[in-house]
Amino acid sequence: MNVFVLCAGRCGSTTFARACSHVTNFTSGHETRAQMIGDARFAYPDNHIDIDHYLSWFLGRLDETYGQEAYYVHLTRDSAACAASWARKQPYYMGSPAMAFRSAFLRMTREYSFLDTCQEFVDTANANIRSFLKDKPNRIDFTLETAITDWHIFWKWIGAEGDYEASLAEWEVQHNSAIPYWRDTLRNVRDRAHKAFWSLAIR
Repeated sequence: MNVFVLCAGRCGSTTFARACSHVTNFTSGHETRAQMIGDARFAYPDNHIDIDHYLSWFLGRLDETYGQEAYYVHLTRDSAACAASWARKQPYYMGSPAMAFRSAFLRMTREYSFLDTCQEFVDTANANIRSFLKDKPNRIDFTLETAITDWHIFWKWIGAEGDYEASLAEWEVQHNSAIPYWRDTLRNVRDRAHKAFWSLAIR
């Protein structure tokens, strides 16, 4: 049994993965095959939960591989809040999916703000997922704003085993918050510099 958590990103997917790490009868991960192509992209192990917002752009391939056999979760957040989080997170990073959507798919000029195009990105991803799920018998909706209640439903729905209380506690922690990209980059550079300094100092 495979479980796919589909979303537009910036809506609790990292937290969902952390919560799933306490499930013992499934393996789980966050975007575990996102760097692969071809058949390898969809070669998930059995009894695995994968949380991957990139899958919203690969739904045809996902359907061909798993169809109606898998279990699907549509993870959402208030649309405006989700778009604003994308806009705060990576406004100038060309590797950002939202920026790639703006530049490649919308071919945008400066007529619209980055926030406007992030909203279009979120709305399009969620529309793709809703359309994909129309004929799927095993599907549920999961909303970030009601995560505590929805997590209980999800746990029972897949027959999860493990440390339920620890998994529930993950929803009380803010994971992968929308720190502006340049601050996140500077923090990573600082941390690497500190590690390099102390590794040399120890010698």
